[in-house]
Amino acid sequence: MKPSFRLMASAVTLAVMLSGCASAPDSAAIQTAAVEQPPTDQAMKALSAEVFTYAYPLVLMDVTRELMTLRTPVNTFSHKRTFPDASFTDVVSPNADTLHSSAWLDLSREPVILSVPDTQGRYYLMPLMDAWTNVFASPGKRTTGTRRGNFAITGPDWRGTLPKGVQEIRAPTSTVWLIGRTQVNGKKDLPAVHRLQDQYRLTPLSAWGGGRRVPERPAPRAAAVDTQSSPVEQVAAMDAQAFFTRFAALLPANPPAPADSAMVEKLRRMGIHPGVPFKTTVMEPTTARAVQEGATAALAAIVQGARKGNADAGNGWVMHRDLGNYGTNYARRAVTAWVGLGANLPEDAIYASTRTDANGTPLQGGARYVLHFDKSQLPPARAFWSLTLYNDRQAFVPNPIHRYAIGSRDRLRYNRDGSLDIYIQHERPTGSRAANWLPAPPDGLNMMLRAYWPEQALLDGNWMPPAVMRVN
Repeated sequence: MKPSFRLMASAVTLAVMLSGCASAPDSAAIQTAAVEQPPTDQAMKALSAEVFTYAYPLVLMDVTRELMTLRTPVNTFSHKRTFPDASFTDVVSPNADTLHSSAWLDLSREPVILSVPDTQGRYYLMPLMDAWTNVFASPGKRTTGTRRGNFAITGPDWRGTLPKGVQEIRAPTSTVWLIGRTQVNGKKDLPAVHRLQDQYRLTPLSAWGGGRRVPERPAPRAAAVDTQSSPVEQVAAMDAQAFFTRFAALLPANPPAPADSAMVEKLRRMGIHPGVPFKTTVMEPTTARAVQEGATAALAAIVQGARKGNADAGNGWVMHRDLGNYGTNYARRAVTAWVGLGANLPEDAIYASTRTDANGTPLQGGARYVLHFDKSQLPPARAFWSLTLYNDRQAFVPNPIHRYAIGSRDRLRYNRDGSLDIYIQHERPTGSRAANWLPAPPDGLNMMLRAYWPEQALLDGNWMPPAVMRVN
């Protein structure tokens, strides 16, 4: 059991006193002892907030994994045959652009081989996300082409020889979330995409080539899982002790990156050790309260950052060009996880989001808006683009035409000069405008523009969406 901070402080004080009885105090020893003293309550609050922000994506990923694998076992594809609707709450800011083929991989025992068919030039991608939400590889049309391929995803500690013709992709963590996406060109195209999905394969290395599969270990019996609340809501409901205990339990199989060495030292100072439960009950009451206050403040900051976004281009839009791989930008990573777990690399997809109109006023479903694209200013994407609308909980909005996104794949009505108007409002617009209608809720809303396989103008920041104009 971890000693209390009071006992730790007493031990340090006693060591200094005993050394003083034998000889003159050594300045280096005193400095070392001072460093090892527990943080003050105020410092502990700040430390707790910083560590919470660092840990948030890992914990959110694990809750998401736990919920999703209730329906589909690990190392098994779950294929979406239709686009998600307003009842979908497994992840925040869901995508209604492509059919998903997702799987949670457990690489702790052996590699898993991903096999993809020849898509005959069709756009697809198979991004692989580690337990910290970083995309470490993205097989697909942009990177590996569209021919048949086999990719062995290996864990961080695996050593061995792979079969001929199998390309290795080493994962930095034993938990990996594969979120495959395949382009769909309208409802009539669904059967063709389904045939491709049926050819996506995940095979344990032991079963490759007709080998004998290593028996699966029985999954540990988990406590009752909340299937009614979203992962974001479940993490928000955790107190500091539950949150940091879960975080510590995840660390052995999902180690911090080498660049996280400074944060690892902060974990140690806070008393978080891989695989060891974190207990606020052994702390002084004021210290335990400081830990909780820090965690609460950090979550509030994450939510505030998600709702506010980064500095925009002066027209209400925030362009996200730094998603998918975050380095040591832990705040950015946490905010992205809250807004939309599973973000792509910018080379695969770039996101722009807005919560305000051209005047900086928050978007409301009771108002009517128009998003106007000049003919020469349509989103520059090599694959396709879409505009998706969410409510304040980052979920789709129920509506009579079951439309949650609109974009280049739809049969839009362009103006005579080639420009395009998209109508965002709660009530159905009259006449031909209904073809370009993106239904809104009666209350708060926000929107996300996605451009798949963006052109260089998007990557360089030379293109931004136009402002959302309020028309009533």
